[in-house]
Amino acid sequence: MAEKVAKIGVKREPGFLYFLRGSDVWKTPMKRAGGPSAAGKAEKVAAGNFARAEGYLYFLDSSGDVSRAKRAVGGQKRKKTAKAKPKKAAKKSAKKSAKKPAKKKPAKKGKR
Repeated sequence: MAEKVAKIGVKREPGFLYFLRGSDVWKTPMKRAGGPSAAGKAEKVAAGNFARAEGYLYFLDSSGDVSRAKRAVGGQKRKKTAKAKPKKAAKKSAKKSAKKPAKKKPAKKGKR
C-alpha cells in the first residue's frame, strides 16, 4: 500500500515527535500534561532529497525511512442502492376559502 521514497534510517528516541517539513525530517519534544511548551524547540534530524507529488500522504515509517501512500480524498465509495420511487406532490384544492374576521376573545377580569 505504501512505497518507500527515501531511505534515511532515522533512529527514534522516546519522548520526541518526528515529522516532515518539506522533504526534511524534524523532531520536537512531546508536550506532557502540565509541562512546559515545546514550541520553537524543533530540530532538523535528516535532509531528504526527494520531491513531493500531489495527492500523496508522506510519513516516517517504522524503519525510519520516508514513505508515501495514496491520499484517500472523499472517503470510500458506497454501494449503490435501489432508488425509492419519487413521491407525488399533494394537489391543492382549487377552491379558495374566504377569510373570515377573527373573533375577539373577552378580556379576563382580574383582581384589582
